[in-house]
Amino acid sequence: MAVITISREFGSEGSLVAEKTAQILGYHLADKQTIEAILRTDCAVPEFQREYASVPGFWDRFDLRRMERRQVLIESLNRAILALAQHGNMVIVGRGGFSVLKGLADVLHVRIQAPLPVRIRRVTELPEATVPSRAERFILENDKIQRSFIESVYGVPWDTAKPFDLVLDTGKIAPDLAAGWLVQAVQAMSGGGFTASGLEVDPVFAARVNGVFHCEAHAA
Repeated sequence: MAVITISREFGSEGSLVAEKTAQILGYHLADKQTIEAILRTDCAVPEFQREYASVPGFWDRFDLRRMERRQVLIESLNRAILALAQHGNMVIVGRGGFSVLKGLADVLHVRIQAPLPVRIRRVTELPEATVPSRAERFILENDKIQRSFIESVYGVPWDTAKPFDLVLDTGKIAPDLAAGWLVQAVQAMSGGGFTASGLEVDPVFAARVNGVFHCEAHAA
């Protein structure tokens, strides 16, 4: 019933590592689309995406209506992450899962990163960023968004290694090897202490999580 959270830099192939790890373990993969499916009946997904992708400015802090709405969206996100973790056998990608689930004995927190030149080379393989200068802009913009979200919402420095159990550099470690290491790490965890399976979660969000994966199972 273990859980893995994966925080990744854009272009680090962290999503690929997450997919491979979930496949080997037979775990559910909770990515951006999964989170959107859980939140869809609670709040407008486009609004959440706008909030996630926006960098709050100085004057935004005086817009009480917007800040209250942002807080509602963040609370919904946190409830979704808690319900995913309580479900168990889960690989959760991004969205601050490492912070929401910190201190739980059966949760492995992982950061996937790579040097900027490596990320640029990988991103140039995308159709919309075939020129290195454009790929670098994509990466730096994405880094800025992630940094703003993690630091403003959870108060954690975005590039710190402290919250993580493992930090892997895919500039040196291939995704297949990284996934293999994560599988070994999860299987070696003792699980002593308070675990995600013991979390008390919002029953509405627990039902939504069950519904999402029930639909996936039937679609497969």
